[in-house]
Amino acid sequence: MEAQAQMPGLVRGEGLTAWRQIADALIADIATGLYTAGQQLPSEAALAARFAVNRHTVRRALAALAEGGLVRASQGRGTFVEAAPLAYPIGPRTRFSEIVAGAGREAWGDLLAAATVPAGAEQAEALALAPGAPVLELLTVHRADETPLSTALTWLPLPRFSGFSEAYAARGSITRAFAACGVDDYTRLSTRIRARPADAQEAERLDIAPGRVVMVVSSVNIDAAGVPIQANRTLFAADRVELVIGG
Repeated sequence: MEAQAQMPGLVRGEGLTAWRQIADALIADIATGLYTAGQQLPSEAALAARFAVNRHTVRRALAALAEGGLVRASQGRGTFVEAAPLAYPIGPRTRFSEIVAGAGREAWGDLLAAATVPAGAEQAEALALAPGAPVLELLTVHRADETPLSTALTWLPLPRFSGFSEAYAARGSITRAFAACGVDDYTRLSTRIRARPADAQEAERLDIAPGRVVMVVSSVNIDAAGVPIQANRTLFAADRVELVIGG
């Protein structure tokens, strides 16, 4: 049975705009559990009818909720209640699939692009390679259920990981792709974290508004012999995860 909201009584002419009253009513609906995490909100047309306003007013209210991280507008699909931020531990063994599965959600990674490129100065230093040495560059998006949590650029040394992109595309997991390439365990050598606004392409991949804050996590992983095997730059949607730094 669909959730039934109480019909509101918008107060007119007393200083509080209609869109703000609608936003507050929807916030209350979410807080009381009328609409739960992951649930789709009624359409703009349905909300406009509920509040007896035009769709532009509803759109402004939904934009305010999206700016506050309470909902996510997905192009062509509708508006969904955001889940509570996922605790994401950063430690010696950081595994996206295990972290997401541990929170009771389904993890998957999508491979968007793969190419052989010359290592830039940053990637060469991280992977202990000569500048310009060939590396495999992957562009990925990582999801918890249907929600994108992060997008990443990953660099791996060649020819050692020449089959990695195919393994990742088939398995949807960095850890499982490493195992398919003969690396059964790996650990985190270094992590750096900063924050900045998302550009338009990053926002599209993360299904957020351009300019929203992302946390940029740059990391290097090594194999059991201490050899660098992965340099990574991951962008997390800041309101969907809480990075937990541990030893």
